[in-house]
Amino acid sequence: MSANMSGSGSAPCRFAHYFVICGIDNETGLEPDALAALYLWLEADRQGRDPEAVAAGENFDQSPLKRTFKSKVLAHYPKNIECSPFDQDAVNMLCMPKGLSFRTQRDSRTPQFHSFLITREDGSRTYGFVHTYYEEVTSPQICSAMQTLHQMYQAEHNASAHNCTSSSSSSSSSSSSMDSLASSLDEVESPSSTSSSQGGRRSSGCSGEGYDSVRDTLYVSKAMCLITPMPFMHACKRFLSQVHRAVISHQPPPLPLESYIYNILYEVPLPPPGRSLKFHGVYEPVLCQRPGVGELPLADFPLSEAFQLLGVENLVQIFTCVLLEMQILLYSQDYQRLMVVAEGITTLLFPFQWQHVYVPILPASLLHFLDAPVPYLMGLQSKEGTDRSKLELPQEANLCFVDIDNHCIELPEEFPQFPNKTEFIQELSEVLLSFGLSPDGGNTSSEPAVSLQTSMLEKELKSTSLSELVDDRRNGNLGGEALDVLELLQGNPTLERLQALAKRTGVKVARLEALAAGRKALGEEGVGGRSPAEEEELRNAKLNVQLREVFAARFATMFADYESFVIQNSPDLESWLTNREQMHNFDKASFLSDQPEPYLPFLSHFIETQMFATFIDNKIMSQWEEKEPLLRVFDGRIEKARLYNVRAPSLRSSVYQKCTFLKESAQAIEQRLRKIDHTAIHPHLLDMKIGQGKYQQGFFPKLQADVLASGPTNNKWSNRTCSTQRRVDRHRPQNDHLVLDNELKEKYMQEARNLRQPKLSDLSPAVIAQTNWKFVEGLLKECKMKTKRMLVEKMGREAVELGHGEANITGLEENTLIASLCDLLERIWSHGLQVKQGKSALWSHLLHYQAREEKNEQLSESPVSNGQEKRKIESSVGLSALPVSLIQDMRHIQNMGEIKTDVGRARAWIRLSLEKKLLSQHLKQLLSNQALTKKLYKRYAFLRCEEEKEQFLFHLLSLNAVDYFCFTSVFTTIMIPYRAVIIPIKKLSNAMTTSNPWLCVSGELGDSGILQITKNVLEMTFDRQNLGKLTTVQLGHDNSGLLAKWLVDCVMVRNEITGHTYKFPCGRWLGKGVDDGSLERVLIGEFVIPSSDDDGGRGSRTPPLQRSPSQIRRISITSLTGRGSKPTTVQIQESIGEAVNNIIKHFHKPEKERGSLTVLLCGEGGLVWALEQFFHHGFRSARIFQKNVFVWDFFERAVAFVENADQIGDLQETPEPLSLNSESFCRYVNAINSMPRNIGKDGKFQLLVCLGARDRLLPQWLPLLAECSIITRMYEENALLRDKLTVSSLIAVLETLHDFPITLESSLTKSVEL
Repeated sequence: MSANMSGSGSAPCRFAHYFVICGIDNETGLEPDALAALYLWLEADRQGRDPEAVAAGENFDQSPLKRTFKSKVLAHYPKNIECSPFDQDAVNMLCMPKGLSFRTQRDSRTPQFHSFLITREDGSRTYGFVHTYYEEVTSPQICSAMQTLHQMYQAEHNASAHNCTSSSSSSSSSSSSMDSLASSLDEVESPSSTSSSQGGRRSSGCSGEGYDSVRDTLYVSKAMCLITPMPFMHACKRFLSQVHRAVISHQPPPLPLESYIYNILYEVPLPPPGRSLKFHGVYEPVLCQRPGVGELPLADFPLSEAFQLLGVENLVQIFTCVLLEMQILLYSQDYQRLMVVAEGITTLLFPFQWQHVYVPILPASLLHFLDAPVPYLMGLQSKEGTDRSKLELPQEANLCFVDIDNHCIELPEEFPQFPNKTEFIQELSEVLLSFGLSPDGGNTSSEPAVSLQTSMLEKELKSTSLSELVDDRRNGNLGGEALDVLELLQGNPTLERLQALAKRTGVKVARLEALAAGRKALGEEGVGGRSPAEEEELRNAKLNVQLREVFAARFATMFADYESFVIQNSPDLESWLTNREQMHNFDKASFLSDQPEPYLPFLSHFIETQMFATFIDNKIMSQWEEKEPLLRVFDGRIEKARLYNVRAPSLRSSVYQKCTFLKESAQAIEQRLRKIDHTAIHPHLLDMKIGQGKYQQGFFPKLQADVLASGPTNNKWSNRTCSTQRRVDRHRPQNDHLVLDNELKEKYMQEARNLRQPKLSDLSPAVIAQTNWKFVEGLLKECKMKTKRMLVEKMGREAVELGHGEANITGLEENTLIASLCDLLERIWSHGLQVKQGKSALWSHLLHYQAREEKNEQLSESPVSNGQEKRKIESSVGLSALPVSLIQDMRHIQNMGEIKTDVGRARAWIRLSLEKKLLSQHLKQLLSNQALTKKLYKRYAFLRCEEEKEQFLFHLLSLNAVDYFCFTSVFTTIMIPYRAVIIPIKKLSNAMTTSNPWLCVSGELGDSGILQITKNVLEMTFDRQNLGKLTTVQLGHDNSGLLAKWLVDCVMVRNEITGHTYKFPCGRWLGKGVDDGSLERVLIGEFVIPSSDDDGGRGSRTPPLQRSPSQIRRISITSLTGRGSKPTTVQIQESIGEAVNNIIKHFHKPEKERGSLTVLLCGEGGLVWALEQFFHHGFRSARIFQKNVFVWDFFERAVAFVENADQIGDLQETPEPLSLNSESFCRYVNAINSMPRNIGKDGKFQLLVCLGARDRLLPQWLPLLAECSIITRMYEENALLRDKLTVSSLIAVLETLHDFPITLESSLTKSVEL
């Protein structure tokens, strides 16, 4: 109990929480590693073998020296601390992730250092630093047990060798492919010790090189570990290596080891923020420093090492993948490298924090976690000699695989680049070069090729930019590689022998000697009386902080104005937490519209991530409680930047701004380390029993537990904690109402963290099942959120097009949401896979399905029938329905040569199904083949949870409520088959025609060119490169033969891949001497919404595009007798205003999302239509003999009048501008009349309006027409055109179009020569 008491008061302020020893328990002896056995059990289950048989059998494949045995926590001090309970299983597993390993005197026994971290339920972390070394085994029982195991192994091996000469190959092939993951089953050599002779010997398993208790000395691994609340890696490493030195040195340490351990546990405080601290190890002092309140948080893992291992460019790419919350798997033989890269990357995320599974060292028994269908950042230890190809990972569609030892990375397909990537890499490279490091990463390969290293070193030294740095020994700068070489050589007997041998044989090793001498000199000099190690540490700390500042500065620039877009609409924390799920916290659309174009692809993805959402949540919560530390520092940065450069609107530029804090941040650290603020109490003799804990060289003593169980009671800094505690308590009474908030907040935080880190302790199959169940629930929730978001955004957009409110989704954002849906589907399909084939689990499932269906099809000799429903299409007279077929859609995708990978095909298939509103239906059909699903998936997989699967399909079904064009708009270069049908009005005209019809289809991406149609067939198919959304059809004929007049109802065109059908209404005659005498018409398309009987949830529909002016309204306007409802003057003026408004709105949308301008000009309710109503108002159209008169006739007469008047000289007195206007008007009308196309009088009117709008001439022509004397003969007294006020207001409205560049489709302006 006293231990608990002593721990609790001062624990938060202590430098270290626990000191732990792990190793072999002599009482229980050799126990096979239960976790390794569990791993084999899981492996067998994964491969469909009988797990029980595997678990029961002994593992004779491996020599006993290579097997894993169970390690135990032998001792830990103190017993427990309230604020940080001791988790024995987790600590044991992470101190010795591969269990115990044995060596003999022939093997290398270099000590190893690695670190780990444990993330607790509440998201807080503790760090562990481990020094592993080998200790001689003294227990005769263990030695004889090892001997027995070896004899059994030998016997087994010899027997199998007799049976089959190729046994070695068979045994290796029988081991599972995922065995390469079983890092627990092999101990890795330290990088500096794999000499070829050992390698050769190791491979011959049965050559008598095994273990013989008489001849050999047996060693076993033992680990010393410090567990600390903050990552003071360098300090812990130095302290532990001094303790190890004390254990193996010939002389006992100055004081018993208890004194030093007691000192670091109870007498060394955490340095206060912004201060440095010196405490004493066994032989020399250890320094550490902690950043101040306004500085970047503590990060002691050497970033220089991460950059040297991977190179700047690779690191920036991995960093981008982490920001976009993909799955990141680090792979290396060395635990410390895994930890350095993982911690390095996560510290660079400032001010954001990784919100998902984070396990920098994944113990072998947790390999099933690679199956996690969530973003993760995990580190996996690679087994020596296995290559990447042997590694079978459950899912790779969204995986970034980082092979640290080979300096290479595999990136997911299609992800946006980090903004200003090139300049960013350049700036980071400059920082590295200023410290004498190569930006491409060093060659820290594990082969100790001395000559190679030296020659590389010489090359590097030759580069002049570095030579001065390296020569200037006062900087404490040795090229990074030089130091590596030196460290490689020092304290490595094998290499020292090599070096001596090299000397004897006359090989030059002068380079290395010079290096060592330089280092020695530097050591003796000791800059300012400091040891070289301290100089190295200072250099590392300065480099660390400068690299981090460059990253932080990028975010400060990108999110400088983020506060303006945070939506704060809750009165208090409680109501905010209660409604958190339903609320928008950040105005994404406005934020994106405020960013430079090149940043958008990255930012639109990034603001959808969990880490960004949490960052914004913290910002909102900071109005009610203390700011989260990272947020406080970041906001301080932005504030400071604002003061320095008063932000002009030029902020939106994408010009790269370099970091300005580099110098001052490095100086702050240097000052702290040069001038120590605090020195801890020296280690001292404790009140110990005499005779216990006696020193025996090479063996860690049994420590006196009672002395280490509790700390002193009168610590001045333990009082410091208590007094702050009292201060907090004093404030508590007023905050009683916050208790409720805290409970809510805790619940909210808990949900947000959900599966941050796997439990490391209890690992029964039941726990694994429960973990998978949590994944299933998480996937379902994510699916619900994503589909809801896609619906809300899209419907919001449609509401705007219908005239409500403002749009809040852009095409870019829509694309981002669809990409994240594709990613979610890939994760769902890869959860619980039995055997992985190809990188995309979804596409692999589809291929299996396709193979089965095609096989059934051959057996029945009939086309694939199941699931080939016909889809009805409204008003699609003459177009047979397109069959709905999952297989057919797959074949379309397989025929697309542009897509090279399975992941790409799966994404294309999802987009196509979504566009066809068949995604839910197709997936339901795919999963209806239960035999196949059972064959491919384990029983816990998401796709085999019936209820969740149903809900998931239902959420996807809800997406049918809106129209997506996510396939058509992305795959713009593919060939698409189109089908076109012309539908005549048979009651009123000849169904047959003797003339030769033709057709030209145009879309947003191009046109089909003129297509001749066989007489009277009226239907055709043609293949063209994707035309995009269809906008217009030109329809005409050559007027040949007797039956040349033709009344066409409409033209239907269908995209045969997506099934999108467009109707182009006509309702007019084509032929000479009928209607307006037109032989061709430009028709405007409307999208036909497919209606199927089982149309689930199609309550909301996308508004139809505008259509071509139809026969009905034509008759109402040119009504021969004047009957029918004519529009009033107010309606006409309103419709012109509306048409102009729509065009202006069109230009205010982002360019990629504008759609068709032709529709706004010539469609129903368009500008041409509105002006036609204006010109028809009061128009005297009825004539003797009932011959129709058209507005175009008025225009032609006006031209004739102007030209006549000009010849006679009537216009001499008219002011100059008017004569100019009349000149342009005549030129345009004559050009249209003289063109070879026969587009009829209404067609000519339409063309004149479009050209006038394009060339900004309409407002200048109106007064000319209004003042022309012909008007009195052709218009009634009350006509709008004769009302001066109306004309001038119309001119003002039309002039507003002058600000916009109107461009016309070639289908409209073809063959007009101006």
